[in-house]
Amino acid sequence: MEKTSCLHFCFISCLVLFIIVGSWYRSSISPLPGYSLQTQKPIDHSAETPHHPLDPLTVKEINRVRTILSSYEPFSFTFPTIHTILLDEPDKVQVLKWRKGDPFPPRKAQVLALLNGQSHVLNVDLDSRRVTGHAINPSSGYPMLSMDDISAASKAPFSNAEFNKSIAARGVSSSDLICLPPSAGWFGPNEEGKRVVKVLCYSKESTPNFYMRPIEGLVMTVDLDTLEVLKFSDTGRDIPIPKSTDTDYRYTAQTKEPQMEPLNPISIEQPKGPSFRVEDGHIVKWANWVFHLKADHRAGLVISRVMVRDSENGELRDVMYKGFASEFFVPYMDLDESWYFKSYMDAGEYGLGMSALPLVPLNDCPRHSYYMDGIFATPDGNPFVQPNMICLFERYSGDISWRHSEGLLTDFQIREARPKVTLVARTAASVGNYDYIFDWEFQTDGLINVKVGLSGMLMVKGSPYHQAPNQDAMSGPLISENLIGVVHDHFVTFHLDMDIDGANNSFVNVNLVKERSLPGESPRKSYLKAKRKIAKTEKDAQIKLKLYDPSEFHMINPSKRSRLGNPTGYKIVPGGTAASLLDHDDPPQLRSAFTNNQIWVTPYNKSEQWAGGLLTYQSRGDDTLAVWSERDRSIENKDIVFWYTLGFHHIPCQEDFPVMPTVTSGFELKPVNFFESNPILRAAPAFEKDLPVCRSSASS
Repeated sequence: MEKTSCLHFCFISCLVLFIIVGSWYRSSISPLPGYSLQTQKPIDHSAETPHHPLDPLTVKEINRVRTILSSYEPFSFTFPTIHTILLDEPDKVQVLKWRKGDPFPPRKAQVLALLNGQSHVLNVDLDSRRVTGHAINPSSGYPMLSMDDISAASKAPFSNAEFNKSIAARGVSSSDLICLPPSAGWFGPNEEGKRVVKVLCYSKESTPNFYMRPIEGLVMTVDLDTLEVLKFSDTGRDIPIPKSTDTDYRYTAQTKEPQMEPLNPISIEQPKGPSFRVEDGHIVKWANWVFHLKADHRAGLVISRVMVRDSENGELRDVMYKGFASEFFVPYMDLDESWYFKSYMDAGEYGLGMSALPLVPLNDCPRHSYYMDGIFATPDGNPFVQPNMICLFERYSGDISWRHSEGLLTDFQIREARPKVTLVARTAASVGNYDYIFDWEFQTDGLINVKVGLSGMLMVKGSPYHQAPNQDAMSGPLISENLIGVVHDHFVTFHLDMDIDGANNSFVNVNLVKERSLPGESPRKSYLKAKRKIAKTEKDAQIKLKLYDPSEFHMINPSKRSRLGNPTGYKIVPGGTAASLLDHDDPPQLRSAFTNNQIWVTPYNKSEQWAGGLLTYQSRGDDTLAVWSERDRSIENKDIVFWYTLGFHHIPCQEDFPVMPTVTSGFELKPVNFFESNPILRAAPAFEKDLPVCRSSASS
């Protein structure tokens, strides 16, 4: 067999500075030695035009929105601060009817802005160049924080005399300080009427990992509009600032060799190139899948118009209209003055897309990846490019699609197996200390695997202890000297607008029920039976998962049947099933009541996309998925949306210091009677002749 030489790679750990949110607006970061950050020809976004009704707003269109708003009478004297400018998607029926070459539905934008302390939600028609809708304070809460908010609030403490006195007393140089403004949450009427943020500070002396050097007990409440320090609290004077020893996670800072046998470079070789293609910037075609992929300011990435080819006739069939991470709730379990408010809603307060820095080639994404940029708006309404925030690649890790062997008990000598190759769309958000990795993985058997990985740094609490005392009195275990890893949760609620063979679907709870055998019927005493119940209204579909009361949860099209008479459908295979244990009247849980159940089903409503509400910052929980679902609307044989909450409980440990190994969980969307039989039965096996042979130069 022909020998071909392979390029060897030196896997270099990612040099990532977890910087304050102000850096999110940078259009690039410095590449690491050994490779170029840009792995494909750059796109001239200034000349782009949309090719699909769901394509994001272009640079030209964002500039047009700004021009329209500049001449809009209510903003004639003062231009508002822009928090988001996003595509106001056409009505679903228009998108479903549209075919390539058809005229576009009107292009529109939705703008979330702030002026004089009031939230403005505007709808802008780009074709007619008019503002067609304008609501002021439509619900409690404000738009997500802007870069200007973050930057200004981070500097506010330095002009406060009490703060400077406290810092001097602790012996910290102001040049070594980094202050960050985490969101304040909402804790009752006393905190209403002003946009506020909490400001916490860290020492970056001798380390870029300032998160491991908190100035404990020092917290300020800052008015985001006046930048006045409304409240100053300093309760941690007796708690030392943890040392910087062993906190630097960068590859170049490591002075010891890893205590393991070295790993040889590894890479997937694709001699004919990737099997997927991206058409018109956003349409992905791979194997039997077609879908629309785009970056989103708030959700990070959005998958739309997902279709899979029928395994018998090759026709494209609808699976999902739209899927994305709707909200991310992260409550910490500490009651101290400087901790109680830490109950973040990362999508609605910061934006998963806004916090997605460029992905690192070879480390975040393998060779042959395709990278996609995001185009968003700055606070003054100008467009900017968030480069390389999504990657698309094929994955093969030695998994098996299907197999069977015969020969032990029969005359058949059969060895049949098929390799599993999948397509992954990935983004990674660095929301302050935490990094979240989102994967949408497509399999040729029709399954969609949605994964969330957690990495980055813990949010730690300074402690006077060098060794663990009685930990029952602490809010988490000691993970390093003078550092407590506070117990916390992560909940990711996904919006899944499933359209199985069309928009009108039903939700079915297939409950496994234990039954007793009749006397003399069988040697068996008990067995399980599947009992199906179709949900009539929303409350029928509010599900808390139970280990000892198991069910399968199907989305079916009652009007489309297989040849055997089964309704075509998909089911969710739950994973990451941790549930919120907070009391329902606890303010963070009131705001995040969408985590009260793991599963919800609602009628499709274009305005109901964000589980925590459109305006999340300091919201009171009056515009959430839980509130919408209380209307108990009909959902049988309707256009419905499936919501699933992926949950993690995190009790930190020493292995999480100074940077956490990635922990991953997820859920699957799996076909149920959607295909007439195994859709990959006729898939070809891998043959040696099709694959390159990679050898080191020493063995050539």
